[in-house]
Amino acid sequence: MRNDPTGYWSKALGFGFDEPFTGELLDRVLDFYRDEDSRMAVIQVAPDVLPKDWDDIRARHDLRPEGRIVKLWCPIDFFTAGATTDLRVGPVGPDDTREWASVVLRGFGMPEHGIDEMIAAAVTHPDFRPFAAWDDDRMVAGANLFLHGKAGSLNTGATLPGYRNRGAQSALLAARAKEAANAGCRWLVAETGQPEQGGSNSSLSNMLRAGLRPLYIRENWVWRSDGADQPTRSPSRTEQDSTGIEAFGWTG
Repeated sequence: MRNDPTGYWSKALGFGFDEPFTGELLDRVLDFYRDEDSRMAVIQVAPDVLPKDWDDIRARHDLRPEGRIVKLWCPIDFFTAGATTDLRVGPVGPDDTREWASVVLRGFGMPEHGIDEMIAAAVTHPDFRPFAAWDDDRMVAGANLFLHGKAGSLNTGATLPGYRNRGAQSALLAARAKEAANAGCRWLVAETGQPEQGGSNSSLSNMLRAGLRPLYIRENWVWRSDGADQPTRSPSRTEQDSTGIEAFGWTG
C-alpha cells in the first residue's frame, strides 16, 4: 500500500516456517517493495526464527525497531469469561460491516477513507467473525475473531473515545472466545503492544485476566526506502497507552 497514510499496512510476515528466514529472503522481500515504489514496510518476524546474523542483516538494510508486540496464547479451556458491561455485545451482521470498520479505525486513531472499504470487505471472509458493542443503537466498539484450524485469533479490538473503561473489550474477548469454542477451536491467540516501562496497556491487562499468557515479545522492524526517521502511525504506538487496543488480525 504505497499511498497508505498510516504507515501500517505495508507489511511482510509469517517467515521462518516453510523455509529459513535468511538475508537473501529479506533481500527479495525488500526488492519487491522497491519495485512497487513503496516508501516503507514493516517486517514482522517471530524471535525464534531470526537468523544468528540478524543484527548484521538488519544493519545492512537500516531496519529500525519501532514498537514491541506481546504475543499471547492459551488453551481455550483456560479462558476465563468474567466480563461484565452495560453495553450490548454481539456479532456483526453483513449490513453493519462498514460501520464496524469505521468504528475500529476511529478507535485506532486511523483515517477511514479507503481503508474502511478494505477492512469491511475483509471481514466478509467466512473465517472472520466480527463482533461489536452497542450503546443503545450506536456501535461504540469492535473486535474480530479469525478462525484458522484449531486456533482462534482474537484481534482488531478498539473502542471509541468516550466509551472506554466500560468493559467493552473484556466482554468482546469473552464473546469471541465462546464463538471460537463453538467452532471447535482448541487454542486462542492474540497480540497487543508492550507498554513502556512504568506504563500500562489495558488490552494486555484484559487478556492476562482472561487467562491468556505471553508466548514471546516481538520487535516490529521498519524499513524505509530513504532511511528517513519518520514514525509510522500504527497501533504499535497507540497500543502502549490505556485505550484497550488489540493488534489487527493481519499481523504476525
